[in-house]
Amino acid sequence: MGSLPVEDRSEIVFFDVETSVPTRPGQRFAILEFGAILVCPRRLTELRNYSTLVRPADLAVISPLSERCNGITADAVSTAPTFADIAPLVYDLLHGRIWAGHNIIRFDCVRIRDAFAEINQPPPQPKGTIDSLVLLTQKFGRRAGDMKMATLATYFGLGRQKHRSLDDVRMNLEVLKYCATVLFLESSLPDIFTANCWVSPNATTRSRSNGKSPSQGGLLNINEDCILSSPATESKDKNHPILSFAMSSPKGDVSNIADPNIDQLDPFDLRTLKDELKRKSSKSDVAMEEKPMQESPDLASSSSVSQPCSSSIVILEPDGICIPSIDASLVPSFRGHRIELLHDGFLFQLHCTDLKVRFGINTKFVDSTGRPRLSFVVDPSPSLCNVLDACDRVTQKLTLDSGSSSDWRPAVIRKEGFFNYPTVRLHIPTAVVADVAFYATEIYQRESSGTVQRLLFSKFDAAELGSLLMPGTYVDAFFSLDPYDYQQNAGIKLVAKRLIIHSK
Repeated sequence: MGSLPVEDRSEIVFFDVETSVPTRPGQRFAILEFGAILVCPRRLTELRNYSTLVRPADLAVISPLSERCNGITADAVSTAPTFADIAPLVYDLLHGRIWAGHNIIRFDCVRIRDAFAEINQPPPQPKGTIDSLVLLTQKFGRRAGDMKMATLATYFGLGRQKHRSLDDVRMNLEVLKYCATVLFLESSLPDIFTANCWVSPNATTRSRSNGKSPSQGGLLNINEDCILSSPATESKDKNHPILSFAMSSPKGDVSNIADPNIDQLDPFDLRTLKDELKRKSSKSDVAMEEKPMQESPDLASSSSVSQPCSSSIVILEPDGICIPSIDASLVPSFRGHRIELLHDGFLFQLHCTDLKVRFGINTKFVDSTGRPRLSFVVDPSPSLCNVLDACDRVTQKLTLDSGSSSDWRPAVIRKEGFFNYPTVRLHIPTAVVADVAFYATEIYQRESSGTVQRLLFSKFDAAELGSLLMPGTYVDAFFSLDPYDYQQNAGIKLVAKRLIIHSK
């Protein structure tokens, strides 16, 4: 297939890079594999594909950690072409086309730009960008869990993600087809596929009645017939009923994020994406306004560090963390730079069990819409305090080195006279879709028998949630550590991703 003039390039190019995983501060990612497929935007058929292993300048960057991530060894790439060798072909594939992939804005696009910069060549430029992680998180919601490619593939019964470039881009396209099919069915039969049908068929749901109807609040009684059966147990139709990915505008100016809050939008009309870069990328109250950080010369090498393996996040218990392995990294963001916390080079979340609630739901602070920012306070274990103190140290140092003058707020709260009774605050984020607010945290309840059941809420009700998180209650919590620098205050916000409340 010959090259087309840039102005005639209407294809979507799904691409993915596999990289080494940095194991020390300042070390950069090295591309080990590049894979791409050209897709017809009207029929979603594959027109052309290309993949190759890539030999890095230094084979020593392929550590055991890197091999565990994608299985690519130093021996495998020892005879492969360098990136400089494949750069003309990569440029021809990408330049002037619509780029698509999962988490490509934060990871793959950055790696491509860096690779071209290293060989002193101008990078390719996209006509538009579709980041399926952003798009599906907004359009498909949290019904498939954390929205990683591996999780989405499991949800749809597509098998395991291989973390190899060509396999991953093809899986990405299939995931988009399945998501589009489900959204198409829901939009076609809204009276049958109600808002509650997005509950994952793998989730344990529970009917909990407090004498209120859904219109009065309270927890929902879920109609089991409403829950869609898992595609993993059904035959897969090769002809997906999907509308065209017709993205190109007269100027070819397309962006990557769809607005979930505009009424009566066709969920597949990606032309509406072009205005979204001017809007906030999330309605969640987790995303505090970030203060742009000025990058100092000694941070230039580490500022490009992003998520290893494109989307790898490990979940660790405090006792399983090696304190010297905690590091902070400055990464590009839409508003300048932000900080990510890493353990052994990987983004991580914490899992803590049997946290005792000291103070219940706090509604003192509100967001720009007047909706309460929900949080509650728990008693941390000594090991959790040690981990959070270490995270504070590396994050505060990087914040100061980045030119910030904000006051630092420690994650562990130790008040004068009560130093031996530390506390930490867990935040419950709120998401908004079509002006309807709901908890972005997954909330479960553990019965005395040991049974764990998902709690589903019909409306945003801080008082109702407060009745479940009374002082003295024990919870198991999965939470992220999100550094922030906002209005002269900086620190690490602990954001609950999942809570399991113990019944008394």
